Amino acid sequence: MSIADQIVLQQSDLTEMDVDAIVNAANNDLQLGGGVAGAIRRKGGESIQRECDAIGSIPVGGAAITSGGKLKARHVIHAASMELGGQTTARALRGSTAHSLRIAAEKGLATIAFPAVGTGIAGFPMQECAEIMLREVVEHLKRPTSLKKVYFVLFDKPALEVFERVWKEMKTQGKLDAAADVAGR
Repeated sequence: MSIADQIVLQQSDLTEMDVDAIVNAANNDLQLGGGVAGAIRRKGGESIQRECDAIGSIPVGGAAITSGGKLKARHVIHAASMELGGQTTARALRGSTAHSLRIAAEKGLATIAFPAVGTGIAGFPMQECAEIMLREVVEHLKRPTSLKKVYFVLFDKPALEVFERVWKEMKTQGKLDAAADVAGR
């Protein structure tokens, strides 16, 4: 299976995804407040916040995993792209995306779904988010991994269109070339 076939872009509700893990756009204190985190807490139940509290603070650019609570997803990977009340940076987004992918692979997960991390409350630009996250996923999929499908689940049509445009540019510019051969897929 080629890398292009492993990445799916869609507009829908992240909290409804039936995958091994969904990714939470988290703060480093793992407080499930507003935005994606709030939706995960409301739909998944307070057990997810309790698990986050037990983990405590993690570094910005890091990630942590909890159960999915009442969600269809079996796990939530909390990608800490900002401090509580802070802004997302490109470095933090790269780190938290890569760390989320590593955790998923270490746990042997096959499917993962990401939102556009950092573009809501944290105010990160959608175009740059798409470029960074898609690049990190492609680089991860070039190496041996348990992941078979990576979904980008976008909240609205404008976000989906930005991710689709960036993804098309990456494929057109040959940024996926030889990746399938390297990974033995």
